[in-house]
Amino acid sequence: MTNGRVWFITGASRGLGRAFTEAALAAGNRVVAAARNVDPLAELAEEYPGSLVWLPLDVSDRTAVREGVDRAVAAFGRLDIVVNNAGGLLYGMLEEATEEQIRAHFDVNLFGAVWVAQAVVPYLRAQGSGRILQVTSMGSGGGFASVGFYGAGKAALDSVSEALAMEVEPFGIKVTIVQMGGYDTGLFTVGTTTTQAHPAYEPLRVKLAEMWGEDAGPAPGTAAPVIMELADLPDPPRRLIVGGRSYDLVQQMDQARTEEYRAWEHLSRKAPG
Repeated sequence: MTNGRVWFITGASRGLGRAFTEAALAAGNRVVAAARNVDPLAELAEEYPGSLVWLPLDVSDRTAVREGVDRAVAAFGRLDIVVNNAGGLLYGMLEEATEEQIRAHFDVNLFGAVWVAQAVVPYLRAQGSGRILQVTSMGSGGGFASVGFYGAGKAALDSVSEALAMEVEPFGIKVTIVQMGGYDTGLFTVGTTTTQAHPAYEPLRVKLAEMWGEDAGPAPGTAAPVIMELADLPDPPRRLIVGGRSYDLVQQMDQARTEEYRAWEHLSRKAPG
């Protein structure tokens, strides 16, 4: 059971990370909560004295990540469940994004998760156990207009995490790619970097706004029980879609892709590779 384990959660001050932190603490666990701004965690620290350690951390800084993980282990003596949750959104069309924006986005959404994994694996390997939950997205299976860089970062993390799972399984470490659905996390507000809009894409922006509507999605706390149950599974899945609506959408996207492959199978088979 997760009760009594030590969690290390990035992006823990808001959204999904905050919800997972609260759920883990409520279940009797100890948590090292990492975030760029840890001020919102002060109330939780008072509510759970001795069980919550907050850690100011920018996951894009590899050296800081290694030092932060060392401090996390020193705080509670071990790590059991690592949740790679920190991330942000680069909103805009590919043509509009600057090099600085793109690199900064991948520094957090992809490389930040890689730095955390590199830092925790030696500890988990030494103790012969541990879980790594890589928080990606139900949309990581394909790009979508205006959020292509977000999907790309999550897709890359999916792929890297598949490799990581194979590499660390012999050491008793389990990796699950947690493909989150749409939750009201503030990702499209405080977590967003926006490109300078090009007028040529205004009709598409209007269409996307109509498509998405005003629904921000359910509260992040509604996903926390699934994560708690996942962390308890003795043989967890390599991938898990979180959200019933998102599950259906992923199935539809996979079916559409399969149908397109089959429609052009005759052309694919003209090459011998």
